[in-house]
Amino acid sequence: MDKNTIPKPDFKNPLVKWIDSRLPIFSYVHYEYMHFPMPRNVNYFWSFGGIAMVILLLMIVTGILLASQYTANADLAFGSVERIMRDVNGGWLMRYMHANGASMFFIAVYIHMFRSLYYGSYKAPRELTWILGLVIFLIMMATAFMGYVLPWGQQSFWAATVIVNLFGAIPIVGDQVVTWLLGGYSVDNPTLNRFFALHFLLPFVLLGIVMLHVVSVHMTGANNPTGIDVKSPQDTVRFHPYTTSKDLFAIGVFALVFAAFIFYAPNYLGHPDNYVEANPLSTPAHIVPEWYFLPFYAILRSIPDKLAGVIAMFSAIAVLFILPWLDRAKTRSCRYRPLYRIFLFLFIADAILLGWLGAKPAEAPYVLIAQLATFYYFLHFLVIVPLVSSRETPKDLPESIAQSVLKS
Repeated sequence: MDKNTIPKPDFKNPLVKWIDSRLPIFSYVHYEYMHFPMPRNVNYFWSFGGIAMVILLLMIVTGILLASQYTANADLAFGSVERIMRDVNGGWLMRYMHANGASMFFIAVYIHMFRSLYYGSYKAPRELTWILGLVIFLIMMATAFMGYVLPWGQQSFWAATVIVNLFGAIPIVGDQVVTWLLGGYSVDNPTLNRFFALHFLLPFVLLGIVMLHVVSVHMTGANNPTGIDVKSPQDTVRFHPYTTSKDLFAIGVFALVFAAFIFYAPNYLGHPDNYVEANPLSTPAHIVPEWYFLPFYAILRSIPDKLAGVIAMFSAIAVLFILPWLDRAKTRSCRYRPLYRIFLFLFIADAILLGWLGAKPAEAPYVLIAQLATFYYFLHFLVIVPLVSSRETPKDLPESIAQSVLKS
């Protein structure tokens, strides 16, 4: 199926027809989201991109509603959040949806990234799609960090103090960068105002890059579990109703999990200290960021030198950008790369271990274990991936997607 064989849609509505004849946006949507050819063997891992998109839209809507009631002032921020929870009609629901939505967003994106790693979706010709996805991930992290500061609780205040001051380790310009980020010399009212403005703006930037990410996927075509290219019309199905029905079912199941957190455990993923108003004179015994930052926080703390720790933390993300060129194997999917699959699952276990260590105090034996886990993290990308990709003999690939589906 290609664009040339798809009949031009005949819209019945005269206004739609008039607009489409001058700006063919409806024809574009008709092709991209009705007739777009999807590999017939995609599984539910491919639904997490759609799940992430739905959560992003939900986060934007709830964020706008919360911003209309929030007060970005160091003396009033904590009280305004409590007022939203207690006095604003439906305010508790909006806040719990927004706060837990951040965690659900990261869960969906982490699963989406795992699918890309497992099935080789970062390989040619989809390198730019992978890079755009990583840019989305970075903006997500920045947005989530700034949003975490807004309730002005103890944990968020001190997390902001620790993380922002890390930039002071940058040679020559570090102090100026910290002062610019804080709007002064400590986390205070100017910091809160800057973070609020950026937290409100960045989701719209994120939405724009997500659109580019989707366009990139549609230009190169979706990857599939076998990791081979589409060779005939028998290898594909229409996006609608086959993929949309699968995505809607997955979104419904994910929504049930989301609802369970909102209504039965809304504070489970939060930190108790963040329900205490920020106090610059009282430092919490144990400062930790939100759970989705913990692997990178563990890498940061595992290195005694401050500058080296900052470099290692950012390098942990930067190395993902060059992964398409580190992995030189022609075969994409781990289904046909048994040796690499073992090392990939070891890497996933290592990342989970780093997340657990990030929540632990910076003391023995956790620091030593974190150092070993950090070493393996970089060993995987810089040594294991290139070595295995050049030495491994993969299994034979099926002749076509249709053949692999019919055979199974």
